[in-house]
Amino acid sequence: MENNFDVIVIGSGPGGYTAAIRAAQLGSTCAIIEKYPVLGGTCTNVGCIPSKAMLDSSENYDIILHKVAKQGIHVSGTEINFGEMVTRNRSVVKQNNDGLVFLMKKNKIQTFYGMGTLGKGKKVTVQQADGKMVELTGKNIIIATGSKPSTLPGITIDKQRIITSTEALYLQEMPKTMTIIGGGVIGVEMASIFHRIGVKVTILEYAKSLIPTMDGELGKELQKILSKSGIEILTGCAVRGAVNNGKEVTTTYTDPSGKEATATAEYCLVAVGRRPYTEGLGLENTGVKADERGRILTDDHLQTAEPGIYAIGDVVKGAMLAHKAEDEGVMAAESIHGKAHHINYNCIPSVVYTWPEVAGVGYTEEQLKEKNIPYNKGRFPFMASGRARASDDTEGFSKVLSDPKYGEILGVHIIGARAADLIAQAVTAMEFELTDMELGKISYAHPTFSETLKDAYLAASGRGAINF
Repeated sequence: MENNFDVIVIGSGPGGYTAAIRAAQLGSTCAIIEKYPVLGGTCTNVGCIPSKAMLDSSENYDIILHKVAKQGIHVSGTEINFGEMVTRNRSVVKQNNDGLVFLMKKNKIQTFYGMGTLGKGKKVTVQQADGKMVELTGKNIIIATGSKPSTLPGITIDKQRIITSTEALYLQEMPKTMTIIGGGVIGVEMASIFHRIGVKVTILEYAKSLIPTMDGELGKELQKILSKSGIEILTGCAVRGAVNNGKEVTTTYTDPSGKEATATAEYCLVAVGRRPYTEGLGLENTGVKADERGRILTDDHLQTAEPGIYAIGDVVKGAMLAHKAEDEGVMAAESIHGKAHHINYNCIPSVVYTWPEVAGVGYTEEQLKEKNIPYNKGRFPFMASGRARASDDTEGFSKVLSDPKYGEILGVHIIGARAADLIAQAVTAMEFELTDMELGKISYAHPTFSETLKDAYLAASGRGAINF
């Protein structure tokens, strides 16, 4: 087995496997190191993929219970088999795992399973599961070790009753009640999964509204929709602690008035963000530097303070998103090979896979106000869309923020059916500097959800909506 490589990638998540594949495509000999016995990292195994599988299953159940009867479809005897849902979830994950193994073989990338630790002179030691040590040498190294769930002072994640989304996706039995700390992307997605299948869910969020990192109108609208569905949402709450009492967890928090209160449920799911994962990586053996939040510092080409060592994804600054990590994986691989590659971080979209979905790219309205950047605003409700009415998906809106002088798109924010797919057009528009008027003039298939964007573009340009 080869032990000397042009490129060694530590971590096999979306950033890592993409970096390895791109480097191999460019002619490098590559190795990829994965701590766990399966490839794919957080996204494939305990994040993006399994959560979307569970969201889809729970959404289908919710549609049968609450939507199809209005359309003349009457179903009786519908019930949840939670065990089968989880089994199907695992099956989806395995298909992705197998696909990654195939891609490594296809691109002649050697895979090493075990803990990779950086040494001096571009050496990486891999401690395998059987205790054996393998030493590799690479001309270049890409760190792609991802992130781990964060917690709060006073809360110890015991993985029994006080859990993260990782444990929540593979519970052995369906709970009756759940408290979720955090109303960000992970929190609202987990809340949606469990609420739809009959779990009583309470969200405790510190900010004034849900998904606080996204455009404010999106958070307010999502909160209204999820509250209407039956999820209890308490904002402006500071969580002080959580105690596992054996069969339930008591979570203590202060409400917006400063009064102390408690929430008790079978499980407490902590969803307060993630932190870079570099424990045991051996950064101290290198010239690699990190900031006060543990993020590895890099230059504009994703190279660290030590030449030949790069870092990508959740271990560097920026949004912790799989597609951002993938873009950086390609950038790092191409930088190693002397190819110019630029990422416009303002054009990386964010998506929440609730129903309706939520998506945004570019500046939020709050950011434009803070920066004193003038803007026009176009907003079109899904309620006025023929396609939305036909499918009974009338909640939400498309919102466009554009430059008043030239019509350049500054930001697009959508809450509504298929927002996750619709946002791709907005990303293209921003990347290639199309204007609100140009985007309003092109032909959109009718009836489609995309027409809500067309009318929002027209409204932002000052021309006004025309569809119904």
